[in-house]
Amino acid sequence: MADAHRAWLCDLDGTLYRPTLVKWLMGAELAFVGLTDVKAIRAFRKQHESLREEYARGQIEDTRGSPFELQLERTASALGSDELALREIVERWMIHRPGRWLHRFRRQPLLDEIGAFRAAGGKTAVVSDYPARDKLRALGVLDLFQVVVACGEAQGPRALKPDPSGYLLAAERLGVPPEACLVLGDRIDADGAAAAAAGMDFRHVR
Repeated sequence: MADAHRAWLCDLDGTLYRPTLVKWLMGAELAFVGLTDVKAIRAFRKQHESLREEYARGQIEDTRGSPFELQLERTASALGSDELALREIVERWMIHRPGRWLHRFRRQPLLDEIGAFRAAGGKTAVVSDYPARDKLRALGVLDLFQVVVACGEAQGPRALKPDPSGYLLAAERLGVPPEACLVLGDRIDADGAAAAAAGMDFRHVR
């Protein structure tokens, strides 16, 4: 294996696929068949960025729970809506329905690189702030990764990026020290900052 790193830890959304047209297509679908859900999705995304900033500033002390569940709880409270109903909306529009489009916008050269790295003996993981396995299946790449660490899934990270806990957890499960890991991500402020905090190298995927 020529690469100096023993493990590649990959972000999912915006990294393994090109997000711009996927977002546009989902926005168009929302406008035509999900207009009543737009407010909920916008509020959920806004809460995500607010939580990200709070984690970055160390303002959330209790990290035993799931950030995804906390995001749902806070959004439902802000909207005065039922949390179960909100969960169904979020899962429909942010996890399941995008799956029909993801394969068309795969970053194929990057996925080929990851496949070659794995074939050469490297270890691979996905670290995501959102549930990941359904999207990885839609992309057709779930088998490319030995470990998946995702908020909203069992044994997921206890904080959002740029907190390094997700990447550190992935490294631990792969049995690779942080200094031997390379993080691949599309956001310098999230993936890049998390990599730096974890003592890992970072590759910006544009």
